[in-house]
Amino acid sequence: MVDDFSSVSVGQYLALRLREVGVAHLFGLPGDFNLSLLDEMLSDTGLEWVGSTNELNAAYTADAYARVRRSLGALVTTYGVGELSAINGIAGSYAEDVPVVQITGATSTQASTARALLHHTLVDGDHGHFERVYREVTARTEILRVDSAAQQIDKALITAIRESKPVYISVPTDVAVATIDGSNLRWPLPAPQSDQVMLQRFRETVKERLASVAQVTVLAGPRLHRRGLEAALRSLAETPGIHVASQSGSKAILDETHPRSLGTYMGRITRSQVVREMVDTASPVVLAGVVLSDLLTGFFSHEFDVDGAIALDLVEARVGGARFYGVLLEDALQALQEVVSELGLNDQPTETSHFGVEPVEAGTGSLTQAEFWSAVQDWLPAGTTVVADAGTSFYGALELAMPADTDLLGQAVWSSIGYTLPATLGASLGDPSKRVALFIGDGSAQLTIQELATILHRGLTPVVFLINNAGYTVERAIQSPNATYQDVTSWDWLAFPRAFGAENAAVTLQASTGEELLAALEVAAKHTDTLVLIEVLMDRMDTPTILAELAAGLATANATRSYPA
Repeated sequence: MVDDFSSVSVGQYLALRLREVGVAHLFGLPGDFNLSLLDEMLSDTGLEWVGSTNELNAAYTADAYARVRRSLGALVTTYGVGELSAINGIAGSYAEDVPVVQITGATSTQASTARALLHHTLVDGDHGHFERVYREVTARTEILRVDSAAQQIDKALITAIRESKPVYISVPTDVAVATIDGSNLRWPLPAPQSDQVMLQRFRETVKERLASVAQVTVLAGPRLHRRGLEAALRSLAETPGIHVASQSGSKAILDETHPRSLGTYMGRITRSQVVREMVDTASPVVLAGVVLSDLLTGFFSHEFDVDGAIALDLVEARVGGARFYGVLLEDALQALQEVVSELGLNDQPTETSHFGVEPVEAGTGSLTQAEFWSAVQDWLPAGTTVVADAGTSFYGALELAMPADTDLLGQAVWSSIGYTLPATLGASLGDPSKRVALFIGDGSAQLTIQELATILHRGLTPVVFLINNAGYTVERAIQSPNATYQDVTSWDWLAFPRAFGAENAAVTLQASTGEELLAALEVAAKHTDTLVLIEVLMDRMDTPTILAELAAGLATANATRSYPA
């Protein structure tokens, strides 16, 4: 490791700062404008390079890596062609509050100043196009200069950590290798802190607002994950008088067997009428890290009082109409727990239940979604990271009763199909203590299947459920089920490990009936030391219950174009 901080290259400085904030792996692809940068970043810094099969996959991988580590993820692309390939993944990180560092190896300072007509540019002399594009999907952009590179890097990383958003750092080829004074590396970056005056005002206002309540209902959203506040939420749930429901983007953030867990809330799609009423009639409801988007609210069918709520967000809090700027989510959650503890509330029993998927006996006929998820429910081990792609996979997984210490990872807001295959790589490397169970449809997998090669060659051991239902079932459920654009070409999915040169690194199975699925799950349970790929054959029109209801909501919304203000 570099030990003389008084003289480091810009590339080394950036790498060492990333290591400091919890990044151990760097994803991406090489290109002529980032080769010198990569040489510097990987020289004696402790970062491990993970070559991706394309830049979009690298962005997806870094996103999932950041999610499971509750820290930053980072990728390196080349200028223009590389960074534009990654931008969809970075936009998803922005939409879902994931702090990813997009690092671009850029044209030299001299070339940019001279407006040189280089390859990978738009040959108009303007080398700033793509930095301006990234301003739309990141919280901060920086084009590094030698005289201020250290400060620019520090400010970008501080922004990513504080706001839980992606940032963009462009490193010109000449700047990447320039030597700078790295003395600041002797001290860690400052941790985000709340405004203490505002925090105290918030605490007093919450105490006043809750003075007459009998119980407190908390709706826990995905932003709690981004701050790594799972333990803090569990501690809050131990406080008498508290009950916790979760959004679909944060399912099982509190173990669903916990006596104060209400399970998942999705407006009118909520499985339990008791849970829906407890959230919708709470006065006030506590919205902790909540996102009020269409799919997370059952198409805006939530009935709780948003304006009168106690809302805890990433960098501010609110009690009714009173806003408390600069109050961080973690501090607001702690203040809430202290207030409720002081109130000395008594627990009130609820008649909620967590049955999960209805049991369906495995048979010899064609496998159904209900039969599939019932079998998965019985098989799913504790301590698993469940990664589920947008569509039948995610909304089927939402119906599962998650065992202890099991997380659901998916894109509940951005919903970019294909995200989860690279995300499986990121989750596996980010938290190797948990085996990943990936659920992905054939249409989604066709976008990003290349990253299975990286997973195989690195010896990772997820269980991959490839749901082959002949195309875009989620879109069929919304509109025009028989349209030709809903179809995908048929692939030999089980041949991919061999095609990727890693046949001995995987066990491949196919299941078209319930009995075949049970046999495949037994194999997956035994072979924990290798990747297990199970192709699951199901009817193209069969959908999980939640997805059918959401699809109906989407169809109605698309037809009426009626949305809340």
